[in-house]
Amino acid sequence: MALVGDKWSVLVVVILGSGPKRFNELKRLVARITQRMLTVTLRGLERNGLVSRTVYPTVPPSVEYRLTELGTTLIEPVTALATWAIRSKDAIGLARKEFDARKAAVHESK
Repeated sequence: MALVGDKWSVLVVVILGSGPKRFNELKRLVARITQRMLTVTLRGLERNGLVSRTVYPTVPPSVEYRLTELGTTLIEPVTALATWAIRSKDAIGLARKEFDARKAAVHESK
């Protein structure tokens, strides 16, 4: 899970599932990611064989990222996970509030 389980890797895999993207396009599509974090994420995905990086000899050089064959096998499980997270958002929020209230009550009673 550590290879692809962080939120940025999941988002990048989902976005690249619709086709190849250039770096700046990915940066625009992945809300609130820094340039450094996107670079680190893409390098990790490339190292793990999930993303390929192609440099085109233009001025300035153009770089394109796409899912590899192995990377495309992640689309279905990652999409299922994202769907679950969206459907469970309210229940998770409620569970967090209840947990925090219990912890606050215990803290106040000390």
